[in-house]
Amino acid sequence: MTKSSKIPRRILLGPGPSDVHDRVLRAMSRPVIGHLDPEFLQIMDQTQGMLREAFATTNPVTFPISGTGSAGMEAAIVNMVEPGDRVVVGVAGFFAQRLAEQAERNGAEVVRVEADWGTSIDPERIAAAIQEGDTKIVALVHVETSTGVLQQLYDVVQAAHAAGAMVIVDAVASLGGHPVDVDARGIDVCYSGSQKCLSAPPGLAPITFSEAAVARVKQRRTPVRSWYLDVSLLTKYWGGDRTYHHTAPISSVYALHEALRIVNAEGADERAARHRRHHQALVTGLEAMGLKMVVEDPQRRAWTLNAVRVPDGVDDAEVRSFLLRRHGIEIAGGLGPLAGKIWRIGLMGESATRNNVLLLLGALELAMKLQGHQHTPGAGVGAAVEAYAG
Repeated sequence: MTKSSKIPRRILLGPGPSDVHDRVLRAMSRPVIGHLDPEFLQIMDQTQGMLREAFATTNPVTFPISGTGSAGMEAAIVNMVEPGDRVVVGVAGFFAQRLAEQAERNGAEVVRVEADWGTSIDPERIAAAIQEGDTKIVALVHVETSTGVLQQLYDVVQAAHAAGAMVIVDAVASLGGHPVDVDARGIDVCYSGSQKCLSAPPGLAPITFSEAAVARVKQRRTPVRSWYLDVSLLTKYWGGDRTYHHTAPISSVYALHEALRIVNAEGADERAARHRRHHQALVTGLEAMGLKMVVEDPQRRAWTLNAVRVPDGVDDAEVRSFLLRRHGIEIAGGLGPLAGKIWRIGLMGESATRNNVLLLLGALELAMKLQGHQHTPGAGVGAAVEAYAG
């Protein structure tokens, strides 16, 4: 008989998953019942209602896709994009590249509006690209998890709508941490992931479609290429008919339901302010240690994902390994051209706390000191404490 290993508790300060509240873990241990059981149908209704509150939308078609955030991305693309459609994608990071690739795989004519990794894309450049042809879809990442950039949305949405195009927004690293404001911004399709700022386990991808987006799906010339992700079929299960589509991940829905209760009880404004407060304290501490943020413009820095440059003479992987071995803290390295050059520090949902910020700064100071990095002892923690006091 193989002895099962004990899974350690970690402090999850990477790009996801984030720490999960014990209430959410307990919710997953509830009895599994049928996916058409009347009790489960009530939980589905409540989950949809709380998702609408989190997205700040009244869209009837709002539910969690059975799959990770990448499934949400694919659901948005396969439903909204048809072969030959002109799709403008703002690309300044790893996940925006994935958006463009998925659109190409669905037969779209993809126009990339690119910017250097670590910078946001000028809305005027996107607006110009929209106007250069018969653009059907514009796709953007709100918070780029690979760089920590917060992208401006409102002006892009307005430019797209003025040209008769619809907008898809990736809110995987922002929903529950930054205001997404789907209705106020006029976003047509928005998707996220359960494991980041919502602090539920990975496995569900909340998504919402505006009524105009639903109408576009119904008017398609060609069938949606994915049967599993076809929103017209999924809404028959998540809507009034409750027609069988697939066996829902019961325990994962329990978890998301409980996580959303926590999210919405805190309140959107309070939750956003908490993420911003801890982000600012962390950045203050990192800069006091002589470290530099990847995103130079403070207004374009995400509160939920903090990208910091690895200083010269410090080994990226060794620092991350030390933090995990000695302190049980997980942070992540860079992706693509930033691999080995940055650390990605997530402050998402349950992980966004004062204790975690101060613990990480102290542990990071020790890890770098052991590699010979010169900085004033205690500078990072001291600066963060001052930031909190202020």
